Amino acid sequence: MGSFVRDILTTLSYEPDPAEASQAEGEALSRLDQRLAGFAQGNARGRTAISIRPADCSVWDGNPRDVPGLSAESCRSLIESIAQEDGNRIPVLVRHNPPGSELPYELLVGSRRRFAIDWLNHNGRPEIRLNAMIVDLSDEEAFRLADIENRERQDITELDRARSYQSAVDRFYGGVQSRMAEALNLSNSQLSRLLALAQMPDEVVDAFATKEELRVRHSEVLTPLLRRAEQRDRLLIAARAIGQEQQRLAASGERMIPAASVLTRLKQAAAEGGSAKGNETSVMVDDQRVGRVRPSRDGLSVEVTIGEDADIDQVLRSVRAAILLGRERIAEESESDTD
Repeated sequence: MGSFVRDILTTLSYEPDPAEASQAEGEALSRLDQRLAGFAQGNARGRTAISIRPADCSVWDGNPRDVPGLSAESCRSLIESIAQEDGNRIPVLVRHNPPGSELPYELLVGSRRRFAIDWLNHNGRPEIRLNAMIVDLSDEEAFRLADIENRERQDITELDRARSYQSAVDRFYGGVQSRMAEALNLSNSQLSRLLALAQMPDEVVDAFATKEELRVRHSEVLTPLLRRAEQRDRLLIAARAIGQEQQRLAASGERMIPAASVLTRLKQAAAEGGSAKGNETSVMVDDQRVGRVRPSRDGLSVEVTIGEDADIDQVLRSVRAAILLGRERIAEESESDTD
């Protein structure tokens, strides 16, 4: 089986081809899925898939998919398809765990299928088993295979993929980016951009409504700003304030701040020069500056221009965010003065 999968590694393109996609299991098949489905149906060279329980396999930590993030809602169409077919037609790929391990198998490819069958087992269909193929692959080969599959998936975020690359460059390629880029059929610049996304501070990640919204194109704008100490400090202060505002909006069920507005506010904060006490904080509404908050002798002064058609609630939310950011800047400056 290892030779078959290695053949897939050498013959499959890393770029998805929509023209080759077909519908099965409630979603478009990747070309890796097509090869695995064909192999299982054809019973090539006498090999067949084995049936195991989802609980028989641990999940390999080198796969970029956010397994804890899987849910019945996100896998609904797949769950329904597997229930109708009494199992997964496309086998997952597993390998033997080392002797003495708690579980016999380690899952390399097929996290969603494993999740779907495990959910069905606990929700009225305990008889369904997970169809799997046992392969003998190194960690590096397993990483490349998972990467091939995940590049064709829409539910793998750019941030998840970037973070898996950040871990893999040291784990599998000795910290040499050019080796990794060649193995994954990426240009050095493509890989560098993904690694830059992986290095975004948590404050920046939390400023976006969801991690799905934080993309490579955003990190390309923010990375140069984060390299300069003074701009980095201002940007992170703004990011923390935006993150707090996002949490409040999410808790109240209100519309969260879109990615474009987050990016504009972070750029604006980084660009505002001078000392923290001399800084003014812009009040931004839909990427437009409608006012400012600045330090005054007695605290903070707020100036806002409200148009006739302005959404008052949205303006007030933006003013609140700017006030919180202004307060945090003053606090940061006070702390630096006492150091």
